[in-house]
Amino acid sequence: MAITPDTKDWTWVVERDCPECGFDSITLQPADVAALVRANAEAWPAVLARADVRDRPDDATWSPLEYSAHVRDVLRLYDYRLGLMLEHDDPLYPNWDQDAAAVAARYNEQDPAVVGAELQAAAAQIADRFEALTEPQWARTGRRSDGAVFTVTTFARYFSHDIEHHRHDVGA
Repeated sequence: MAITPDTKDWTWVVERDCPECGFDSITLQPADVAALVRANAEAWPAVLARADVRDRPDDATWSPLEYSAHVRDVLRLYDYRLGLMLEHDDPLYPNWDQDAAAVAARYNEQDPAVVGAELQAAAAQIADRFEALTEPQWARTGRRSDGAVFTVTTFARYFSHDIEHHRHDVGA
């Protein structure tokens, strides 16, 4: 089961380890999120340098370039949503259709070097934001339109699983 930023049954991701990628978000401490984001970002340049960067293993699976572009966009989206949670009381996030975004942005036609630079910048931005959070901010809340409610802590765990799962998807 692939986990995406808008998967409706999200609670298991923050309650136990993932049977596919092995990531255990329940043990992730708030103080460790920024370092995890930075470490995850370090894996993507090698992915983007692969000779098969545009090759899809099958029709239903993204290429390494598509996964990289998706992770870049996930980093940006979560930074935006985190900003909403910090600036507003219990905000409702705008919907995001990741598949439509991939098609509209033509992920597999993008320049791997540009994707890599943008992914690194987005990772640094959200890592810095997580690193700067105060203890009370980790309890702030936000909501998705499907009814899912997150604290910044559960949001960070869900987000961390997402980027780690995609690193696993590409074998990095």
